[in-house]
Amino acid sequence: MADKEDEAILPEIRGFIGTHDKDWEDERQWSHPDLEITVVLEGSGRFVHEQEERRVEAGHVALIPSLAAHSFHAMTPIRFGVVLVDGLPTHVRELFERLVVLGKPRIIALSHLDQDHYERLFREWLRSRSSTLKEPVRNDLAWIEILLLFLNEHSHPDQQSFTVSHTGDYIRRHLQEPIVIGSLAEMAGLSEEGFRKRFFKAYGMTPKQYQQMCRLEEAKWLLSSTDKDMQAIAEQIGFAQLHSFSLWFKKTEGCPPSEWRTRQRRDHH
Repeated sequence: MADKEDEAILPEIRGFIGTHDKDWEDERQWSHPDLEITVVLEGSGRFVHEQEERRVEAGHVALIPSLAAHSFHAMTPIRFGVVLVDGLPTHVRELFERLVVLGKPRIIALSHLDQDHYERLFREWLRSRSSTLKEPVRNDLAWIEILLLFLNEHSHPDQQSFTVSHTGDYIRRHLQEPIVIGSLAEMAGLSEEGFRKRFFKAYGMTPKQYQQMCRLEEAKWLLSSTDKDMQAIAEQIGFAQLHSFSLWFKKTEGCPPSEWRTRQRRDHH
């Protein structure tokens, strides 16, 4: 019954990009009935909720529940991507509620790479809203759900995990390179042991396991979406020898990469 009632309520959804100079600030703490998702796209500033203050910068996302008093204050020229929603269906609202704690505003962090991905999704949603849609409300809800799912999957709750996430970005961008724990730890400003613990806390796996996961994702993407030959794909993800790539892929997926590509094309055409 609750789901049917949710469907009967048309949500109000707004989205925009706000750009301000370094002297801009809210006149006071505001509250409104909307759920708010604000990502800092460029620059830095301060976020204030009641008596609590937090510095925010590019990659930080402020999640603000309904009626929570808050204000933003620029410290440099700053650019925000803002989503305001009133009347979300229960299953989508639950995604937002997972990200906040005890109904209070919360700041989470995205790595540089994930911030870029989020901004692309956000801009694509704004672009879709500017076109003529047959079902604009359903389209908006689908996009909001995607954005919230993305934040649930890729956000980091503390600054140390945020710092470690930069090494995750590095691994994803340099799949051809071997994992050197000392170099990654130095990049994160941690001891090797501290880095290993922090990385596992952030990703639930070791750096080597994370690299292997990223290599597999990239290999599958290249196999399914390009016509690159096997040797080129192997080299792109860090295997100098095609034989080694084929053995590794078969061990992981249960079949050679050429067979996996054939199955994908057969099953999706």
